[in-house]
Amino acid sequence: MNQMRKTIMAAAIGASLLTGGAIGAVLAGPLAASAAGTTSAATASTAASSGTFVSNEASAHEATESAAREAQENAGQMPTVP
Repeated sequence: MNQMRKTIMAAAIGASLLTGGAIGAVLAGPLAASAAGTTSAATASTAASSGTFVSNEASAHEATESAAREAQENAGQMPTVP
């Protein structure tokens, strides 16, 4: 009888751990995802709300683009060429 109680108790503890982990993931998962995406979403929202195109002037980006694309960016236009 004592062995059965130990087995039932171990099963109950295991089930409560799994249930607590699932509840924690459901509650904390969306919070972590929204905190990670806040910075990029705010930056994109600011650029979209201004209505103007903002060129990417990073040197790594500039090295890969064509002269036609750079001309469109310099003119404040959304690039239509690669």
